[in-house]
Amino acid sequence: MNNRTIVLTGVTRGFGREAVESLIRERPRDHYVVLARRDSKGLAVELAEATGTPEITGVDCDLASLAEIKRAVEEILRGLDTGRLPPLGGFLGNAGLTVTTTEERTADGYEITFGVNVLSHYLLVRRLLPRFTGPGWIVLTSSDCHFGEFRYTLGATPAPRWDTPERLATPRAGGAREASRAYATSKLGVIYLTHALTRRLPENVGVYSYNPGLVTGTDFFRHAPGPVRSLLNGFFRLQRVLGRGMTAQQAGTRLAETILTELTAPTGSYLDRGRDVPSSPESHDEAREEELWREAARLVDPDRLMGRADTLTE
Repeated sequence: MNNRTIVLTGVTRGFGREAVESLIRERPRDHYVVLARRDSKGLAVELAEATGTPEITGVDCDLASLAEIKRAVEEILRGLDTGRLPPLGGFLGNAGLTVTTTEERTADGYEITFGVNVLSHYLLVRRLLPRFTGPGWIVLTSSDCHFGEFRYTLGATPAPRWDTPERLATPRAGGAREASRAYATSKLGVIYLTHALTRRLPENVGVYSYNPGLVTGTDFFRHAPGPVRSLLNGFFRLQRVLGRGMTAQQAGTRLAETILTELTAPTGSYLDRGRDVPSSPESHDEAREEELWREAARLVDPDRLMGRADTLTE
């Protein structure tokens, strides 16, 4: 297929921005829909100027608001229905955040890390999925912190602690360490979503979780207090000196290359900077995966009849 619509989150800054610019330059015939919390139209103009490609649409969407996600999806669906957008062929869910407390809430009252990193992408993918045309792909950004092992985090991030989706979505008392654990747990949840999707996708659409590794020079810790932010950014710079990290440009280029040339691994694979490697043993748990899929449907649509929650299997 010569031209497709590609929907992207998390491309405002950092390696996500580098990745989308690389994608656009390599496939200028595709139409890119970029979701951003504010001034998405301005972002689309910036990307068009940087790449020389006008086929970019900005859609305002705060991923911490289910209402905004649903409105954004409806805007995309109208574009597909009217032919203003070519057929849907790709989705990059790169948006993610980490905060300093597990008490912070989304607009709908959910713990913000789980709400943005897991529930928002579940809702986006679920509502867009019936419109995908193959060959298509879905890439969801995870992290090697989901292993919960010192060799991956050097102790900077606590191990994930899985619980029922309802409890994970509930704000609770907890400072920076528990917020960091919530981040690792959310990235484990992303892999669970990836595996659940493999049992629901048509054969010509693949889904992958992607680990970018340690990325320096980003604004990832912008929500942290100044001293904490400086400490964390310094830690990441040290890892790059030690050969364990990449710059945002290097990481973005690697992600774009993976999407463009290397999505040949079996669907459901965990891609560590493009390499198909095993994710953690804990990340392979069909009961948890199915529970997350079912409960996410209820959490994003509380009034939805549970008997109709899993429409993608119909």
